[in-house]
Amino acid sequence: MTADSVQSLVDQLHEEAEMDRPSAETPEVGIIMGSDSDLPTMAGGKGQRPGAQVALADELGFEEQTDYTDAPESRFTFETFVCSAHRTPDLMYAYAETAEARGLDVIIAGAGGKSADLPNMAASIAYPLPVIGVPVQEKSVDSVIGMPQGAPITAVDAGKSFNAALTAVQMLAREHDDLRDRLVEYHRGLKEGVGEVSRNLHELGTPGFKDQYWDADDA
Repeated sequence: MTADSVQSLVDQLHEEAEMDRPSAETPEVGIIMGSDSDLPTMAGGKGQRPGAQVALADELGFEEQTDYTDAPESRFTFETFVCSAHRTPDLMYAYAETAEARGLDVIIAGAGGKSADLPNMAASIAYPLPVIGVPVQEKSVDSVIGMPQGAPITAVDAGKSFNAALTAVQMLAREHDDLRDRLVEYHRGLKEGVGEVSRNLHELGTPGFKDQYWDADDA
């Protein structure tokens, strides 16, 4: 990312913050990460557990907003940016500083390494907007959760950005009954899935269940 590209993003964020847009046309959730190498954790992908993008888009019906002048048709949307706390601190600061004015209700921030400072710094700058921190790796946990008293951050376990997205929508659901209904339906699906697995395991027996449902590699 060149200096010009960083400045253009900073300018875009400030321009968007100055626009008078209805809340229905602005993203409710912002997803940020320190590097695109964090994307498999934050979005999910081949060989990775589902991430925040999957939770929002596939499970809860959000759309990703990529053009702030042309909102998607969906009532509930999210946006995604890379803004490194160490390599592009000005972009990180602009993102967190303008988040509330741009219509965001909550930020999900992921970072890896032992100096995973993006979630904490974003939480400090965006305050009182809530920030949910995602340690991308186990070694990032202490850095993400290590906020002093009076500087709050909510955080999930290492790599579990899917849960961060669910938490974000739980916050939003206090004011949006539609989102509450979506969360309840999602949870009902989880319960039904466990029930089906339990019945199949019981009725087929362990060898039959393994033959029918497990891949050869699992067996």
